[in-house]
Amino acid sequence: MIKMILKRIFQLIPVLLITMSMTFVITRVLPGNPAVSILGPQATAEDIAKMEEEMGLHDPMPVQYINYMKRILTGDLGTSYRYNRPVADLIFEKLPNTLQIALASLIIALLIGVPVGIISAVKQYSAFDYISMIAALIGVSMPSFWLGLMLVLVFSVNLGWFPTMGMGVISNGIGDVISHLFLPSLCLSFGSMANFARISRSSMLEVIDQDYMKAVRAKGIRENVVIIKHGLKNALPPIVTVLGMRIAALMTGAIMIETIFSWPGIGRLIVDAINNNDFEMIQGTVLFMAILYVTVNLVVDIIYLYINPKVSYESERRAG
Repeated sequence: MIKMILKRIFQLIPVLLITMSMTFVITRVLPGNPAVSILGPQATAEDIAKMEEEMGLHDPMPVQYINYMKRILTGDLGTSYRYNRPVADLIFEKLPNTLQIALASLIIALLIGVPVGIISAVKQYSAFDYISMIAALIGVSMPSFWLGLMLVLVFSVNLGWFPTMGMGVISNGIGDVISHLFLPSLCLSFGSMANFARISRSSMLEVIDQDYMKAVRAKGIRENVVIIKHGLKNALPPIVTVLGMRIAALMTGAIMIETIFSWPGIGRLIVDAINNNDFEMIQGTVLFMAILYVTVNLVVDIIYLYINPKVSYESERRAG
């Protein structure tokens, strides 16, 4: 297993290098001038040229790239042009807010999606099965930005049940925090909820009629115990794989949701950085999200190997 883990880690290095390189090139070809964004539209040409020189924008592209990579290798993500603060400080300041909405949406998706998938498998071809799978298909296909706007329109504007935007403050009580968190978390959870429902159903269908399940039933054990204790345990590996993918996707998907609900997280930092041509912030936040993405997937791979060691054995045999 150690060999497999090390192999996975080395496979992540080129992914991060490609991500850094692509982000660097894209920020340089984006329309707009960060020097103008800093100085304002009333700045003179001399002031803009001086600012560009200070920012190193007059250097050839390869020189800028080498300097950028040197900084990254020392752990320096740069300094935001807009905030005049280290990018790393801003990211770790906003990270808890993004984690809060991502984890809340993940809990909602798991608590609803997995049980719905299991029940659909147990009651295959029933009305519940058809309705839940149609709903899951709609959930996967539904654009999150449209759903977010509809949730705000219905539950905030028309009904007035939840705040329209912003983040709750714990000093105002836990109710204030939950009321601000509910709609963005629910919106972000829909795609994951649908994925969990579909993968749970298909995974459970593969094990529900296996011989060992029939043997357990023959012992007179209650059906719900058979399904949860024996069926779900063997159906877990695909669910765990999807879980890891959804955790990473929720972090990146929060960008749109944070913008709609004015949630002060990393997603808002990225959007503001793009609007203000803040190269350092764009590069730093994208790199951080990429590292987070590959790290989560690495952890999921390790958990998957632990749950199903047969995968590690078969991989070693193919490699040999």
